[in-house]
Amino acid sequence: MSILVTGSAGHLGEAIMRTLRAQGTAAQGLDIKPSDYTTLVGDIADREFVKKAMTGIKAVIHTATLHKPHVATHSKQDFVDTNITGTLNLLEEAVLQAVSSFVFTSTTSTFGAAMNPAPGEPAAWITEEVHPLPKNIYSVTKLSAESLCELIHRKTGLPVLILRTSRFFPEDDDNADTRQRYSTPNVQALEMLYRRVDVADAVTAHLLATKKAASIGFGKYIISATTPFTQEHLARLHTDAPGVIQALYPDCEALFEANGWNIFPEIDRVYVNEQARNALGWQPEYDFCHVLDCLREGKDFRSELARAIGSKGYHEVEFEDGPFPVEG
Repeated sequence: MSILVTGSAGHLGEAIMRTLRAQGTAAQGLDIKPSDYTTLVGDIADREFVKKAMTGIKAVIHTATLHKPHVATHSKQDFVDTNITGTLNLLEEAVLQAVSSFVFTSTTSTFGAAMNPAPGEPAAWITEEVHPLPKNIYSVTKLSAESLCELIHRKTGLPVLILRTSRFFPEDDDNADTRQRYSTPNVQALEMLYRRVDVADAVTAHLLATKKAASIGFGKYIISATTPFTQEHLARLHTDAPGVIQALYPDCEALFEANGWNIFPEIDRVYVNEQARNALGWQPEYDFCHVLDCLREGKDFRSELARAIGSKGYHEVEFEDGPFPVEG
């Protein structure tokens, strides 16, 4: 079975291509940018290019997208062209090619404002049942692409699974205050509690989804590290996250202090991956326990795959005020 991986020059696309090649699985990498893992260079908004790329393909993993970091540098039409039109082109050509599975990489950003509780309210418990409230053109177009996936499945029977991934990129946080107060490893270690997934686990989820799509038909799943929190923790998480974390991990504070790290005073949302684990048989390896184990041993908590890929950035230029310009 030959697999088409779109976005093969990006973090996740490259990670999937590296893994497929290591397994000896036939795969074609597609991206608008050339890379060592890209065999087909072109734009998914170009229907003729997509048609040629789909020849001989039996499964699609569609990771290509314009991301949140592009919101201030690209037009809304650019987002529509790539995230909506590009996805529609791939879906329709997948139907014509009788593809056996289509896996669409979406984002937890589609939940938008639903992830930001008001002061005094408990942290948000984010499951697949939460109603999305997108906040920018990125999340709007990803949500629209999800709807196209569902429509095509209902109309044609194409097996489609949507994976709403949390953060897996290695770049610095886009929030200036966060960057000033916490180092990047400090931030990303804490995010493993509630809003981050290691790229190696994201790859595993996508490959399992490719195998499971035909039997499931259609589904949407949150892909994030398994949280230690329960709904009983939500009220206190939004007011005293250090207290909750210390109760669960008594040696966390000392381990953080030894590295010059601090714990966030509050956490506003928790991503729940239970449905993905149950439906896909997904067992993520990287979580906060792993982070603490690595701190005890003086090791990098990122997977070997994450370290091999490293930081790619999202733009050809560097910005003085952060990893990417934030829309005002």
